[in-house]
Amino acid sequence: MRLHVGCAQWTHPGWPQPGQEKLRAYASWCNAVESNTTFYATPSRSTVEKWAGQTPPDFRFVVKLPQLISHERRLAGVEVELRAFLSAIEPLADRNHALWIQLPASFAPTDLGSLAAFLHHAPRHYRYAVEVRHPAFFDDARSAGLLEQVLGRVGAEWIPFDTGTLFSRRPTSYAERDAWMKKPRVTRRTRALTAHPIVRYIGRDSVSETVEGWDYLVELVTTWLAEGRSPTIFLHTPDNAEALNLARRFHADVRALVPGLEPLPSPVLVEPPTLF
Repeated sequence: MRLHVGCAQWTHPGWPQPGQEKLRAYASWCNAVESNTTFYATPSRSTVEKWAGQTPPDFRFVVKLPQLISHERRLAGVEVELRAFLSAIEPLADRNHALWIQLPASFAPTDLGSLAAFLHHAPRHYRYAVEVRHPAFFDDARSAGLLEQVLGRVGAEWIPFDTGTLFSRRPTSYAERDAWMKKPRVTRRTRALTAHPIVRYIGRDSVSETVEGWDYLVELVTTWLAEGRSPTIFLHTPDNAEALNLARRFHADVRALVPGLEPLPSPVLVEPPTLF
């Protein structure tokens, strides 16, 4: 029985990460990470080899497809680009938990044919997870059902981004205001389609509000584990300064209800700097 938890990044100025191998240090705190860097450009194969070398075999990367594929081409005519991307991330091997297809807010139910065609032709030995942001997928039962049908044909998961806690009251800091401008305000979704559900959760600057807001998610993950599912949860805050600690705290909250849950690794501790 295993729960994977992680953050939106593996490095942050406020995190305890000594030396050059920051991913190795991160992997001693969490056992999963959102690979957002791949959205902006396909990494070199040698870079991905370094990622693999700094993480244990059971570590999970949820690797985001490049924006050229998902946003600029909107999944059409991307065979060459997809092959190049898959070749680059091949060194991750089983660490590559899922290919994350984050679609733009303008990708509407009328565009589902493009998603269906892409998933139909994509290599089947990868796991796929799709994040949509158009409000119709959350507010219209028919649109949600059509998306679930498209995903169900290939065993793909729907990644919800839970922003309910963030939008529960008006922002009180620059980081919260920035998140308000950038994050989707959509209805909370709690339905898993596969044995490997993935949830992205963002809280607020306040640790107590963030923790209070995830009570439902702790219960949901507990249920999924009892059903034999293997969930992955990513914890965000507006500036992500506390995200590393919060990810471990979330895992501890679930483990308090599921004592048989495998523990997280022991973190690498950083010695305080000295003058000599």
